[in-house]
Amino acid sequence: MAATAVRYLRSVGAATATGPQAPVEALPRPDLRAVRDGERLPVDPGEFRRVLGHFASGVTIVTARDADGPAGFACQSFASLSLDPPLVVFMVARTSTTWPRIARAGAFCVNILGAEQGPLCRGFAVSGADKFAGVAYADAPATGSPLLDGVPAWVDCRVQAVHTGGDHLIVVGRVETLGAAADAEPLLFHRGVFGRFTG
Repeated sequence: MAATAVRYLRSVGAATATGPQAPVEALPRPDLRAVRDGERLPVDPGEFRRVLGHFASGVTIVTARDADGPAGFACQSFASLSLDPPLVVFMVARTSTTWPRIARAGAFCVNILGAEQGPLCRGFAVSGADKFAGVAYADAPATGSPLLDGVPAWVDCRVQAVHTGGDHLIVVGRVETLGAAADAEPLLFHRGVFGRFTG
């Protein structure tokens, strides 16, 4: 698996590559081979989104730093994966223009957002904008990825493996260091809107 991850990272010009690096383009949307031409999709995409929207999730901003500076995107598809070794996972669209920059860096920081950080999340959900304009951050201790000011928790990682998952990539990160503030309320996402936990 490690060799597969290294081959993938080299194919996108990640830090493991040697020699000059060509510009990296977003991966194309894959063919959905389970459905032949002319066949109806087994599940309507709108219904898929509606039903899965009932699953409440936390919200994060995944950041990295490559030769062009800081990069990041809003991500709700994040989870812990393994305790030994310490691994986390996030999913990113194959068409993402931010992912190739994270792949080149070979490392990332997951910034877990608090209840008041909906506007920050919206800023990182916009494609093509200067997402870091007016955003304060420091360098994460292990990787130097942007650690955003005021986040309740963060996880600093190196890319361990990358797997394909339909129109997304499944990115596994090995945790190098992490931290959290006490008594911070999480930002939640449910049925297309932000909310907060009330216990």
